[in-house]
Amino acid sequence: SKKIEKIFCFPGNAGTEVIAENINIDIGNFENIKNFILEKKIDLVVVGPEKPLVEGIVDYLEKYKIKVFGPNKLASQLEGSKIFTKKLCKKYNIPTAKFGIFKNKNDAKNFLEKSNYPIVIKADNLASGKGVYICNQRSEAELGVDEIFNGKYGKTDNLLIEEFLSGEEM
Repeated sequence: SKKIEKIFCFPGNAGTEVIAENINIDIGNFENIKNFILEKKIDLVVVGPEKPLVEGIVDYLEKYKIKVFGPNKLASQLEGSKIFTKKLCKKYNIPTAKFGIFKNKNDAKNFLEKSNYPIVIKADNLASGKGVYICNQRSEAELGVDEIFNGKYGKTDNLLIEEFLSGEEM
């Protein structure tokens, strides 16, 4: 837009470099980000990465009257925790796949014995678009359970197993 004088990207990449100034700031350091925004008199901040959203950057910047576009910390849990989202769907009767929540490998694997396949297994944490297994047979599902609880996608206390639904994701 011709209304935009300057765009900054934290931290940016080769693609953003064409239209913006990439700034090497740790996106987990909210204080440094806030100081940069105030120093440069940035009018609007648009947050893309899920990790700072889940950690509450929108709430933090709003405390300083900085205009910011993105979900607050509570709303970000919809992406940050698959189990949070499933419980919300159940509470408000929002249609979703049938699911189970498991705190350990044994309970999860016992559930897999009685399951129909394909089945979906998800780590309950930010896994950067990973941490989801679509399993056509029990051996694949057990491998997914092991990998998730062994920390392949970071620490997780819970694992979600849900029925497979065919169709487009929305």
